[in-house]
Formats: sequence, C-alpha cells, structure tokens
Amino acid sequence: MKVTLQNLTKTFPARGKGKKPVTAVDNFTLEIQDGELLALLGPSGCGKSTTLNLLCGLLEPSSGKLFFGDDDVTKLPAQNRGVGMVFQNYALYPHLTVEQNIRFPLENLKGKDRPTKEQMANKVKEAADLVQIGELLERKPSELSGGQQQRVAIARALVKMPRILLLDEPLSNLDARLRLQTREEIRRIQRATGITTVFVTHDQEEAMSISDRIVVMKDGLLHQAGKPQEVYDDPADLFVAKFLGTPPINTFDGQVKDGKLFLNGAAVLSCDAPDGDVVVAIRPEGFLPGEGSFICCVQRLEVMGRDTSLVCNCPCFTGEHFRVIIDSDDTQKVTGTSVSFGLKPGKVFLFDKETGCRIRCNLGE
Repeated sequence: MKVTLQNLTKTFPARGKGKKPVTAVDNFTLEIQDGELLALLGPSGCGKSTTLNLLCGLLEPSSGKLFFGDDDVTKLPAQNRGVGMVFQNYALYPHLTVEQNIRFPLENLKGKDRPTKEQMANKVKEAADLVQIGELLERKPSELSGGQQQRVAIARALVKMPRILLLDEPLSNLDARLRLQTREEIRRIQRATGITTVFVTHDQEEAMSISDRIVVMKDGLLHQAGKPQEVYDDPADLFVAKFLGTPPINTFDGQVKDGKLFLNGAAVLSCDAPDGDVVVAIRPEGFLPGEGSFICCVQRLEVMGRDTSLVCNCPCFTGEHFRVIIDSDDTQKVTGTSVSFGLKPGKVFLFDKETGCRIRCNLGE
C-alpha cells in the first residue's frame, strides 16, 4: 500500500497563560512506497510519534491530507483504516493469554468481516508462527520476556493483515542484545509479509540497519529523506550530519580562502567554495594519520579490536575533544602527542555558520 502525506500539519493549542500553540508536525510532505520499510528518525520532541498517530488516525491533522493508495483517509476513523499499531510499552492485556491477545482484534470485527472461530484460530496460529512464538500461546504476558512480549504485540498487529504496519519505538524497552535480535526479526517479518511499514525511533543505528529509507526530522520538519547510507554520505544540513553517525561527526571552525580550506591556519584541502568562515564537519573515519598538515593533540588511544579510537583536541574544534577512528594497523603512525592528519575529501562537509545549510563544493587533496 502506497502512503502519501501531503502538506500535513498538526498544531496543538496553547496550554496555560502566555503560552503559544505548538506545531508538532509542520507542512510534512512524503511518499511511502508500497512494501517499503521507512524509519522516522529524530530526537525526542521532533514530531515523529505525532506523525505516526496522524497515520493511524489517533490524531486529526490541523491541515493537509493523507492518502492510502488513492483513498483520502484524512477524516477516516482509526478503526476503518486497516492499520496495525505496535506501541512502545507493548500494551498487552495482562489477564489474557498470548492466544487471546493476538485474537482480540479479530473478535472486534463486525458483520461479514468477522471470521469464524476456526478461521480465527488459523489466523492466530499463522501470526504466532510468523513471529516464532507458536509454543507460547497458553502463557500470560507476565510469564514472557520483554522480547517475547514485543513479538506478541507484533503478532496482534499482523493478525488481520493490515494495509499499513506502524511501530512506535518498539525496541526502546529491550536490553541491547534483545534489541539487536528483535530489530532483525522486524526486518524479517516485514520482508515476509510485504506490508508497508513505518518505524519510529530516535536510535540512528536501528534506523540505518533495517530501513529501506530513513526520514530525519527536527521540530516537526522533514530535514532529509533517502536511503540510510546515502543520507550518511551526503547530509543535507548540519543537523543531519550531527545526528547520524557513531561516534558523531566532528565539527571545526574553518575558513575558505583563495581556493583552499584552512583548519588551524593550515591549508588542508583544495576547495572551490566562496571565501569566508565555515563549519567544517569531518566523519571520525575521515582522518589519515601522518599524511597531512592538520595537526592535533592526541590525548589517549582506545583499542577496539579491528579499529583504534584516538581522543584528540585542537584549538579550532567546536567542543572539548573529538574522536578519530583509524585502522589498528595504522596505530604505529601515531607517535607522541602531536600528530598530523590528512583528510579524506569524501568524509569532509562544509556548512554555513549561520544557517547550518550545506555548502556544496568540490574538495580535493
């Protein structure tokens, strides 16, 4: 099912004297392709959960339209949209068994849409087998682990084969190992069913690892949409560049002058941007130790197996210290506390100091 959000806006009224209305989603336009797994990614308060609630019908937009295929569902009640929703806190009924929890949406169907008891049993079994909890149908939620409860919630959302599957931070209550396993399961289930899926998260690693596309949001605005690696490699603005990447991108005060990019007063790359002060953002893996004119102070080395992390500082860095990731085989090039670095042009981005907008330019050795 193709989903189209057309100039969608949601404004909440002011609460309290002297307060202003809050626009949680601001003129949001996006096309979600049939069978796509799309992640809405951004910090808390960016509007991603509000967007999900607009999709499922729990909220009505202040303006704009919403289409499922060619159908305008902007005013359609939530129960008539054919949407499956998985909540952050699972929202299972504690007094019901796993089987009863999964069957519950089917029992609420009316008229010709309501399946027979035999059909319900078959659908429940299919959904449970899909998420690999077929042996847990007689248990109560209190007898399950967090990962198992999340699978029950997913099975309940899938049992009536919704047109759209919506996942609202479904992994945030799981420990790190379970989170990794469950996100792989979500991807497997989505591929097996082919259901158009929207996944809300603030964790960029989750979003980038399982999504066909990511949408980066801030303050209700869509900042950039694209394939995860493409957005990482080609950020549209400084916010996107900073939000994606672990360790985060490093930002420096730099200058462009006479066709050169300067850091710490040294020319580090050729550059055809207009002369002036810029923000220079460099991915941690974008440094070449011992090969250039960018001199930094190395505070310590942290060996991480295949890679080594260097904790560095320099006068033009915008924070206290920054991290450089190099191959462990290159560690011998780091001698003493003062190290010169070359830069990989494809890992260096320039941004306007005032607006944070990307300055598109050619960078070279």
